Amino acid sequence: MVFGAYRSDLMEKLLMRRQAVVLRAFFLLAAVAAVVSAALIEPAMAQTSGGTGTDDTNLSGVAGVLIDGKGVLQTRVFRDPGGMVTRERIQAVRQSMPPELTRQSPLRKVSLTRLEKAIQGKGGVPTDAMRYLAGLQRVRYVFLYPDSGDVVIAGPAEGWITDVSGRVVGMTSGRPVVQLQDLVVALRAFPPGEKGARVIGCSIDPTQHGLAEMQQFLRSVGSRMVPGQEAYLVNGLRMSLGMQEIRIDGVPPDTHFAQVLVEADYRMKRMGIGLEQPPVRMVSFVDRVNPAAVSRNALFRWYFVPDYQCVRQSADGLGMELVGDGVKLVGEDELVSAGGTRQTLSSASRASQVFTTSFTEKYPQLAARAPVYAELRNLIDLVVAAAYLQENDFYGKAGWTMELFGSEAAFSVQTYPAPKHVESAVAAIWKGRTLMTPIGGGVQIEAAHALRAENLLSDEGDKVDKLREQTPLDLADGQWWWD
Repeated sequence: MVFGAYRSDLMEKLLMRRQAVVLRAFFLLAAVAAVVSAALIEPAMAQTSGGTGTDDTNLSGVAGVLIDGKGVLQTRVFRDPGGMVTRERIQAVRQSMPPELTRQSPLRKVSLTRLEKAIQGKGGVPTDAMRYLAGLQRVRYVFLYPDSGDVVIAGPAEGWITDVSGRVVGMTSGRPVVQLQDLVVALRAFPPGEKGARVIGCSIDPTQHGLAEMQQFLRSVGSRMVPGQEAYLVNGLRMSLGMQEIRIDGVPPDTHFAQVLVEADYRMKRMGIGLEQPPVRMVSFVDRVNPAAVSRNALFRWYFVPDYQCVRQSADGLGMELVGDGVKLVGEDELVSAGGTRQTLSSASRASQVFTTSFTEKYPQLAARAPVYAELRNLIDLVVAAAYLQENDFYGKAGWTMELFGSEAAFSVQTYPAPKHVESAVAAIWKGRTLMTPIGGGVQIEAAHALRAENLLSDEGDKVDKLREQTPLDLADGQWWWD
């Protein structure tokens, strides 16, 4: 994402003189970031080109992304006028799903070792209840029971539906469920007997060639522009910058996990530069940026990281609780040269700092209204939980080799188009007397940081330990979840 700024200190006088705008300054801002996908009725701005979505950006809808066979990402808004389709699906689920699954549970437990055995008993083909972990919506606890060999995750749960955008969400809350395929990706990143992934995340970046081409286009524009030529400028910037490249780190790119990372990142940047309306009141980057105060050729990088003080550990290490909302947005500034190369700066702009702080503070509300951010939070929870399993040798203590979940040949999760490119999104926005042209970072999860001694939280009152001990394991043959 890139900004060009065209400024005239004497706008009124210049408009009176043949209505020309003097282009006094240009600066480049690229929001290079990354982090996901879900579905509630939420306000969104989308660029589409047919398909099952729509390009009517004046209506509210379920926002999401599609990735075509060439790996090109496009935003979509899916419509459900009056919520009729959603109500019909909820009614159908209530009639077909077992009532014990549809009811809301404050703490549903899932034994991962028993779940794997249950899937193996079905020839490796999971049921919907297995795919969606009995409706689990967050992983709040992880428990180990060495005597029985159970590794248990627990959290709130309810019945689920597939919404009009294809997201699987709670039928009452609308919050996304935790999916087995994402859990498997996290477990494989921290498998038994191997070194875990150092970094998991993604990045969406303009190419060096694209940045150089964009600067060449701006030089060709000259020093004057007649009002009404904004569309020419926007299209020229988009074409010269070209496709931005998507990179996935630490997990296979052809997974649902990777798609969630990319969607969350891309839509966050669109919010920052004013191309997507946030579903809650917050301060965007363009709300606060002062073009006159930004250095020429400044580039901004925004990316999601976990809140690493998120693990409360029992005294014996057999239980852990994930606390807080788990996600922060941070930023850094760079400079871009005429040739398109970038260099990190020592200080960040005030507007960038205000935007990242506002986004972090509003994250719980954003996750409640825009499910992609709840999905991102769930992914971070899964990665931290998987790292905890490996760090504390839950695999060895439970005698769990992850025979099914650890094998792509036996249990396939790499079934999605890998995101590779996304078109630069561009819009023209007047900021005072300056015409800015935003062109629209990353997710970076270093799970081991959450397990450092200085980040671990003490289990005051032995809450986690007591909950683990009070969780019964008198399960029937083949049973893998319970309330």
